[in-house]
Amino acid sequence: MNKKDYYEVLGVPKTASQDEIKSAFRKLAKKYHPDVSKEENAAEKFKEAQEAYAVLSDESKRRQYDQFGHSAFTNAQGGFSGFEGFNFGGMDDILDEVLRGFGFSSGSRRSAGSMRSRGSDVLYHMDLTFDEAVYGTKKDIDVDIIDTCEYCHGDGGFNSKTCSECRGSGTVTRQQNTLFGSFLTKTTCPTCNGTGSVYEKICDKCKGKGRIKKKKKITVTVPKGVDTNNRLRLEGKGEAGNNGGVNGDLYIEFTVRDHDLFKRVDDDIYLDLPITIPEAVLGCKKEIPTLYGKVDLSIPAGTKANAKLKLKSKGVENVLSHKKGDMYVIIEVLIPDRITKEEKKLYESLKEISKNEHPFLNKIKKFLNN
Repeated sequence: MNKKDYYEVLGVPKTASQDEIKSAFRKLAKKYHPDVSKEENAAEKFKEAQEAYAVLSDESKRRQYDQFGHSAFTNAQGGFSGFEGFNFGGMDDILDEVLRGFGFSSGSRRSAGSMRSRGSDVLYHMDLTFDEAVYGTKKDIDVDIIDTCEYCHGDGGFNSKTCSECRGSGTVTRQQNTLFGSFLTKTTCPTCNGTGSVYEKICDKCKGKGRIKKKKKITVTVPKGVDTNNRLRLEGKGEAGNNGGVNGDLYIEFTVRDHDLFKRVDDDIYLDLPITIPEAVLGCKKEIPTLYGKVDLSIPAGTKANAKLKLKSKGVENVLSHKKGDMYVIIEVLIPDRITKEEKKLYESLKEISKNEHPFLNKIKKFLNN
């Protein structure tokens, strides 16, 4: 996807303060809000501004964007969010302010049936095997979702005509008499619910709502390197919007099952490798598995228990940067629970001829002899 730079969308420099970002979004919302704008492609431009503001108004996501650009949130399917969905905090207040400037009462954006509104986001939890998370996969999922009614195509009815009460304006003006005088109030038309039109026949399937709950099959391409609690954002795959509003997004949150051999810490992989005492003392070679096939690992002589041997770039491919982590082999020196008589004789002989005492043992002996 060839997206514009978010700073360019809002018309602010990369050094812009939060107040400057909010002010820029407010101006664009007044110009392109689909409920009031007559500009060409207003809905698309408004959505573009919304997305830019959602990222740049959140300090954490702004840092991700400054570092990785759009790849921090998007992939070929529509988006990847490494941590959580966008935070639209404060946006509702700005949009209410914009609509009030056009004569709508506070809160009307969310309550009036005539207003286009973005569909809700949907969160789906997906379980993955270790291999599916590391190598990527494709999965078909069934999601219970509010979708556009396929019978009336989201209209809510058939054979529309201009509402006789509001004459197509969607609002009615009434005079209210009080002790302080008469006031004119503009409210949503109760007959057409603010749409400006009524239908000769209401859709039986959606009961005039234009949306219907259904089970929808969606193919999800899981990118390489996802981990537990990562979220994949599928743009426009959430619930249908109201009155032609844009769809919400679908977020896939992952839970990755453990592997029998490997342990994962971020993009690094750990493998516990047991070796015998002679192998630790003399050194040896061991054939071990990695994420990318078998390798021969050289274990140097004198390797101690819990030693950590590093295999560079044998870890998991990072979902954003695509750089691979490392693999660490943790050495476990096996102490046998039982030994044969022959082994016992060998260990006793080794004990007699061994002269490599640890310096700290000499300190203990010296202390005991005082």
